[in-house]
Parts: sequence; C-alpha cells; structure tokens
Amino acid sequence: MNEILTKIHDIGIIPVIAIDDASKAVPLAEALVRGGLPAAEVTFRTEAAEEAIREIVSKVPQMLVGAGTVLTKEQADRAIAAGARFIVSPGFNPEITGYVIDKGVCMLPGTATAGEMEQAMMLGLEAVKFFPAEQNGGVEKLKALAGPYRGLYWMPTGGVNTGNLYDYLSFPQVLACGGTWMVKKDLIENEKWDEITSICKDAVKTMLGFEIRHIGINIEDEEEAVQSARTLCALFDLEYRPGDASIFAGTGFEIMKRVQKGEYGHIAVAVSDVDRAIYHLARRGALFDEDTRKSDGKGTKFIYLSGEIGGFAIHLVRK
Repeated sequence: MNEILTKIHDIGIIPVIAIDDASKAVPLAEALVRGGLPAAEVTFRTEAAEEAIREIVSKVPQMLVGAGTVLTKEQADRAIAAGARFIVSPGFNPEITGYVIDKGVCMLPGTATAGEMEQAMMLGLEAVKFFPAEQNGGVEKLKALAGPYRGLYWMPTGGVNTGNLYDYLSFPQVLACGGTWMVKKDLIENEKWDEITSICKDAVKTMLGFEIRHIGINIEDEEEAVQSARTLCALFDLEYRPGDASIFAGTGFEIMKRVQKGEYGHIAVAVSDVDRAIYHLARRGALFDEDTRKSDGKGTKFIYLSGEIGGFAIHLVRK
C-alpha cells in the first residue's frame, strides 16, 4: 500500500466537503484537525473547491487533502495544481482514472459492481471508492466480494454515519470511510467549528472502539499463578484456561506465570484496528515500544505503549 493510502487507512474517516466560500476552508480544516481527522475530500461540486484546496494545503499543512467529484481531466489538473494528494470520482471512468494514474497521483475511482472493481484492478489500483455504499448493499456486499477480491481495499462513501461506521471499519478490507455528517452545509455556513470538532471526536471514538479486554497480573512463579487463577475462578465462577506463559481466569484476568511487563502487570485494550489506534494515540502524545509489535497479513495485531501507568503496562490488541 502506498504512502497516501496508508495515511488514509490510518486516519480512517475522510470528511467529504462541499464548500461554497473558500474563506471558510482554513477554519474548517483546523476544526477537523482538532477533532482528530486531519483529512478532507473537497468536492468539485462548487466553484470554491479549487481555491479551498489551495488554502488548506498552504495554511494547514498537517491536513491530507484530496479532491472529490472529479469528472474531467481539466478538473483533475486544477485539483493537482492546487495541491490535492488524491483524486476521487463518483464513478469509474477508465480514461480519467488512467489519466490521474499517469500523473503519479493516488486515484480512488467510484465503483459499485464487481466488473468496475476488476477494471480498476487491471489498471493497477489496490483501493477504490465504494459508492453509494448503503444503497449498494453496504458492508455485507463488501464481505461477499472479499472472497474473490482479497487484495482490494474499499473506501465506502454514501450513507455512512456514526450508526454504521464501526461495522464498516471493523472489516479489514475497508481502507477508510468517507462521510459528510460532520461537515454538513449548515454547520459550515454558520461557522459551527466547535460543533464540527465535537462530532469528529465522537466519530474517532466510535471508529477505534476502545474496550478493556483483560487485566494481566504479574506472579513470580507458576505455583502461585495456578493458585491465584483457581481462586479467581472459584470466587467468580470463571473458566480456568491454562496456557504456556499465563493462565486465564475467564476472559477478564490473565495470571502471568512469571513477572513480565509492568511492575504489577498489564492492561490489555482491544481496538478494531491497531494501526489506526497507533496513529490516533500518537497524535495525542502516546509512544510505543516497537520491540513488542506483532503483525500478520492484516497489519499490527499487538503492541505495548511505552512506559507504565500506576505500575501497569498497557498494550493494544486487535479485536
């Protein structure tokens, strides 16, 4: 996956903006950044799109800015000249798609059918937009298509909201979701920047889906670990689940057979996508112990944060 697609994946939600007044582009972008979503697809549905892209790229450099509703080569050229890092179209036009690819710019053409997706793959694309997502079967359709198209990633847009966001983003082949619910026209026109920031924060929280998975307790030797685990199981009627390095009492307690990370133990936090969580937590100042990272074909599945809180190490684990 190239650098732009990786960043789109890690951000996870791409606000889709139709802006009529380019002077509002910068405060809007700043509101998105404060809300944890430093990205935007500025659609060419308005005359202000090109200038809005130029303003954001110039004055809010941490934003990843793309252009949407790109229907012609002329629009693509204007968007790229203004600084757009990726181009999105509502449908699949092989000529426009190939034109943008030849320019060396990341292209996400709109697709709704298997045939369109195959044509995009033949052009070398590894990710496409799925539009309109809900009207075309939603995440269940993508799961059905995933069998033959295991190497393809989708960016669903259209009908995505906080109610179904987690369903989409918990599916590994969903690159990110595009949406307008946090940047509705009336919010922009009335300059409701704090409200936009608040909606974005809620969306990020929903997307990451933080959940305490278990508490790990450090025990110095195996005999004591067995006794402690059996005590917890007896007290709370939990299943005794022995393993090589630890014993689980139910799913909420992990009794370590020897002292490991953390003075007292660790706290496991489950998330929908560990790489997205790493990105967003890093923006909040978190550091990670790279020596503990474990990955598979779907990305990072386990990693410890650096340091301790109250004597406990904290690690992320994929749900």
